[in-house]
Amino acid sequence: MEFTDVLINIRKIVRSLNLESKRIQKEFGISIPQLLCMDFLATQPNFQSTTTAIAQYLNLNLSTVTGIVGRLEKKSYVARLPKSGDKRINLITLTAHGSKLLKNSPELMHQQLSKKLGNIPESQLMALKDSLQLLVDIFRLEDESASPLITIDDFQLPLED
Repeated sequence: MEFTDVLINIRKIVRSLNLESKRIQKEFGISIPQLLCMDFLATQPNFQSTTTAIAQYLNLNLSTVTGIVGRLEKKSYVARLPKSGDKRINLITLTAHGSKLLKNSPELMHQQLSKKLGNIPESQLMALKDSLQLLVDIFRLEDESASPLITIDDFQLPLED
């Protein structure tokens, strides 16, 4: 077996994700993590969540999510509201402006993949999972966050609250 075939396939996947990220950024002016944050809020009761819950859902650290939320807030896609009964906690709320953008955004590659993975036999899904885990082990990536993509959000300092 050719090892280069594995590397070529990995490069194809990474390139496709990078192209998607650039397209979303160009067409909508937001990053994929920002879009995923808004998508998560759209599924929550009253379109609200805490920053901690968003971070857990996206598997990102709190400071990265704080930056994502700050940039979305500047564009009026989300708002921070004090939690009723506990003013120390802010709830992040999807705004009507954010909801409109979300409705006009395309289905992301990972959303398409999720649907397609649901249609393959369990044995193939487990083989794929094991193969990907092997790559994670080889590259010693166990402690890496599972950010949807590396974006400019990952390199900027969080906004001050």
